[in-house]
Amino acid sequence: MRVAPSILSADFANLERDLRAVASADLIHVDVMDQHFVPNLTIGLPVVRRLVEVSPLPIDAHLMIANPDHWAPAYAEAGAASVTFHLEASGAPVRLARELRRCGVGAGLALNPATPVAAAVDLLGEIDLLLIMSVEPGFGGQELIERSLAKIAQARQLIDSAGLAIELAVDGGVDETTARAVADAGATILVSGAAIFGSGNPAQAIRRLRDQAA
Repeated sequence: MRVAPSILSADFANLERDLRAVASADLIHVDVMDQHFVPNLTIGLPVVRRLVEVSPLPIDAHLMIANPDHWAPAYAEAGAASVTFHLEASGAPVRLARELRRCGVGAGLALNPATPVAAAVDLLGEIDLLLIMSVEPGFGGQELIERSLAKIAQARQLIDSAGLAIELAVDGGVDETTARAVADAGATILVSGAAIFGSGNPAQAIRRLRDQAA
């Protein structure tokens, strides 16, 4: 089980410090929001480029933005290890996933809670990561939507049936009380923000998440 701290819950005035505090994790989850696709505004390309330079871990740029078909390749060029875009926002998801892979980064596809896994079936062969949103995207600190567990299990079954080596990530409401259920449903990456950065001891929180998932 891999753990990806979401810096949405970090101290934006001390991001480098907080990145080093979670160096025992596996990758860093960076939420890019544009106040159009989601009702929140966070950071953009210049900040992500700098985070790549100072981060002790690979960065997955999660683009919760309109028109990812235009912007996503720039995040690959900025040094992100993987770039995850939303199916709901992309006009040409196959073309975009292939372009990201041509850039030498992992292509991730995110699904909002209301989007069925079936909508991504024909795209599974084009991506490296499938991200199931277990909350409505836009804000951290929300509770996991219970019905997301069935959706995670369905995604796991589809990935395994296709014989694909796709990471299955879950984002939203992942903490010590939900990590085991999410892992049992088939997730391979736990994205967690408030439970890690709000814990007072990020390294310990990461260990506890892994323990619960195990």
